[in-house]
Amino acid sequence: MQQESYVGYAIWGHAIAQQEDLLERERYAASGTITRNSKVIQASGILGVFMSEQEAEDAGLSWARAWVDNHG
Repeated sequence: MQQESYVGYAIWGHAIAQQEDLLERERYAASGTITRNSKVIQASGILGVFMSEQEAEDAGLSWARAWVDNHG
């Protein structure tokens, strides 16, 4: 999970491990969360599935920045 401050909000990018079979390569579902003053303002659903944890977290942060830009 990555967190950063963005225009007065705390935004979070999440990577949720996805592996249906032991022989399958692990993938990561992405999501994002926006908080302000320790209160959840908005949370995404699953934004997509990525091959790395970093890509998934980056996608969550990107979604959160876009939400703040459009609604904040």
